[in-house]
Amino acid sequence: MTPLVFIDGDQGTTGLEVRHWLAGRDDLRLLQLPAEHRKSAAHRAEALNDCDVALLCLPDDAAREAVALVRRPGVRVIDASSAHRTSPGWVYGLPELGAAQAERIAAARRVSNPGCYPTGALALLRPLVDAGLVPADHPLVIHAVSGYSGRGRAGLEDHEGAGVARALPFQVYGLGLNHKHVPEIQHHAGLAHAPVFVPAYGHYRQGIVLTIALHLRLLPAGVTAATLHAALLARYAGQAFIEVQALAEDAEAQRLDPQALNGSNRLRLAVFSQERTGQVLLAAVFDNLGKGAAGAAVQNLALMLGL
Repeated sequence: MTPLVFIDGDQGTTGLEVRHWLAGRDDLRLLQLPAEHRKSAAHRAEALNDCDVALLCLPDDAAREAVALVRRPGVRVIDASSAHRTSPGWVYGLPELGAAQAERIAAARRVSNPGCYPTGALALLRPLVDAGLVPADHPLVIHAVSGYSGRGRAGLEDHEGAGVARALPFQVYGLGLNHKHVPEIQHHAGLAHAPVFVPAYGHYRQGIVLTIALHLRLLPAGVTAATLHAALLARYAGQAFIEVQALAEDAEAQRLDPQALNGSNRLRLAVFSQERTGQVLLAAVFDNLGKGAAGAAVQNLALMLGL
């Protein structure tokens, strides 16, 4: 029988995107609640237990409540919130994280979708930590700029609604150095210490550029930009959604466009370097609503349903 999927929170930013990505497919069915029932716990509980896969596009507390409403053992859950990203019993939903991660997701009953920023940070860091090229205790600083849709409805209202005239063109936030994505990055990258994470929003709807700067003199002897690049190439060879850009011969002429992969589930990685100073810049470009949210959820759904 064609699998039945219920999107709990299908009117939010991520939920709407997931609906868009799944529209018109005939290999699954979508269970949707009428508008008057969307906030009814009883109706939501019924839908959560009638479906084959529940895809939660909810705030953290609401996602925890939704999981508690699932009683039928056969229901599988994909949680797009940050509520379960380091929780025991949940499989982390980044299929490219390691050699067997896609298989773990395919067999899982509970999958936690990665955060948007961690998707880029982990795609860059995990292969390098695994290979011993970046030590687990290395002091790391991660900087990322996202489109304002990363703030959800509040971001859309500020930049597209009545307050658009007052919208800031650029805003750095998380200045308490306590962003909720930091534990997720540290845990799944295998880092001994929390990285410094500096996020920002730009005055554009969607897309992320994330960068991590490295000093080669602080890395193990013999590590070069080419070594780091080769490790990324080896990790992602044959992956459908992650590409590694060639080492730039003229990096000064390069530009990173955060919107370059919008509307897709693709993630582009790059390595830039300055031989004179021994400095390297790792970079990731992707859509915060694509590979960073809805696209990743649909990718995990396909793995779990064997589609």
